[in-house]
Amino acid sequence: MSNSLTIRINDLRQIRPLQAWRSMRALMANPESTGEVFKIIEALKGNAIFQAVQRLRDDPRGSVLLRDKPDILPLLNDREALRALPRDSLGQAYLRFVEARDISADGLVAASEEAPRERELDPDSRWLANRLRDIHDLQHVMCGYGPDELGELCLLAFMHAQTPNRGIGFIIYMGSRQFRREAPHIDIDSCVAEGRHTGETATWFATQAWEQRLGEPLEALRGELRVQPPTRYREALATLAPEQLATG
Repeated sequence: MSNSLTIRINDLRQIRPLQAWRSMRALMANPESTGEVFKIIEALKGNAIFQAVQRLRDDPRGSVLLRDKPDILPLLNDREALRALPRDSLGQAYLRFVEARDISADGLVAASEEAPRERELDPDSRWLANRLRDIHDLQHVMCGYGPDELGELCLLAFMHAQTPNRGIGFIIYMGSRQFRREAPHIDIDSCVAEGRHTGETATWFATQAWEQRLGEPLEALRGELRVQPPTRYREALATLAPEQLATG
């Protein structure tokens, strides 16, 4: 049996669709159940994180990050240090984002712990999985997506394009289907496609030493990393009724 076929078979053995479906039903009933998102990702991820690690090892900047394994959480939680950064910086924009919504990076850590991992990850895979979780709201700020349900779907499309994961793809599919029923006047497919296209054309965020970039001007960073303005998202957002702007 070839190595590639063995990998695919092992990948499928790690998929737990019934768990993913139960968590999806819970998430659809309560979009604020962030823990269910992590349960879906865990149930369907297969070998996605291992493949992402290999890709990161092959990138010059990514290999340095894997070697050093920086922890961005303390910086994201240090609000006084973020407040001291220039007003036009990524760090200040992130601070405004989390303070306006009374959320924190630690909240994502707590939600992720509702989905215990089925197997022990190697140090590189554990670091990358945690890294992708910890920069979630930083990606909201970089991409210009709010924490509303539409913004979350668009950001997930961006993330899925950057770091493919079956669980995220499933959430996008089911969330888009529900959005069509609840807001039929919104072209959800074009909004999601815009997020996916930005993810495909932008620099892979996993390769960035965000610890060193929090003080840089946000707009300059967006230009450098080829992050396109979320035009379709903003147009759609302006047409949604207040009750349709629930946050996840």
